[in-house]
Amino acid sequence: MWQTGADNRLANNVVIKMSEHELGKEEQVLAVMKRVLTDIAKETFAKPGHVHPLSEDTIRNMRDCLGLIAIRESELQEDAGRSSTARPQFIDEPNRAVVVPISEIKKRSE
Repeated sequence: MWQTGADNRLANNVVIKMSEHELGKEEQVLAVMKRVLTDIAKETFAKPGHVHPLSEDTIRNMRDCLGLIAIRESELQEDAGRSSTARPQFIDEPNRAVVVPISEIKKRSE
């Protein structure tokens, strides 16, 4: 669900996606920073053979920042006791989860 209230809006009309738990300020800052860095990367993409508008140092620094953001997000999830095993899944991707009823589990014979 997207929060659209005035208090949930940040600079430049960026809206943070909220889930069932309320994000802390640090998580909101990290989410916006990640969004801005990935938007810059998308908008400055150079086709093969063209000179990239950003320097190699800037690109490396952006990668370092995104890596640090990911690490801190993981730490915050762990500290909050939230699962960090969530991964994106395509709609047409088969579900890999296998449910085994307890009644079908048998003890090992020794």
